[in-house]
Amino acid sequence: MKKIFVEIFARIWAAWGLITFIITFLLFLIPSLLCYFIPGYKGQHIFILISKIWMKVWLTIIGCRVIVKGKEHFKKNTAYIVTCNHNALLDVPLSSPFIPGGNKTIAKTSFAKIPIFGLYYKKGSVLVDRRNDASRRKSFEEMRKVLAQGMHMCIYPEGTRNRSQEPLKKFYDGAFKLSVDTGVAIIPAVIFNTKKAMPINKKFYLLPQVLQIHFLAPILPKDLSFEDLNKKVFAVMKDYYLTHQ
Repeated sequence: MKKIFVEIFARIWAAWGLITFIITFLLFLIPSLLCYFIPGYKGQHIFILISKIWMKVWLTIIGCRVIVKGKEHFKKNTAYIVTCNHNALLDVPLSSPFIPGGNKTIAKTSFAKIPIFGLYYKKGSVLVDRRNDASRRKSFEEMRKVLAQGMHMCIYPEGTRNRSQEPLKKFYDGAFKLSVDTGVAIIPAVIFNTKKAMPINKKFYLLPQVLQIHFLAPILPKDLSFEDLNKKVFAVMKDYYLTHQ
């Protein structure tokens, strides 16, 4: 009986989540889009601050309190590549808005085609079509430019949401090639409880949870190949996830 009640509630709560997402998005849309007129780091920093306020409001409305740990690892005036684990759609509103400072996320081109939302989405993203070699090369150069402007790059090295029973899926190499190529350190970020709130195997399902994102100590690419850096970051994130879940 309890299980049936939870299933019904989760579907009703998902509808509430969708409705309030749309309403709050429209409220924050105009100030967010005005950031297009402010170039460089400053404009993106303001955009992220607005996004953070929006997400704090929306996540509170849907009963998902947010805990952020490890912000002290971000040194002032230093750009980082932030690698996040990826379990659910809720990872996106929990990652980029809560990364300290201006940042962009590597993201799929498909979402940029959504009317109105696409304008907002493009402002916060470096777009890539993973099936297109030219698009991947262009996105790599765009990420280099983002870092050169003093902004952070938020990357999900698993590529897509983790549908396996393992803590993490195998990482793609893009984030680590970028780190080795630019000399920019990686800050691993481990997200907790989003897959409890929004299980990947359930459609239109949402439950209130305490969501957490923990930023770990920076890992420098110095004297490491991108393959070794990949393995090192993977091991650090997996160990942290298993010991703190």
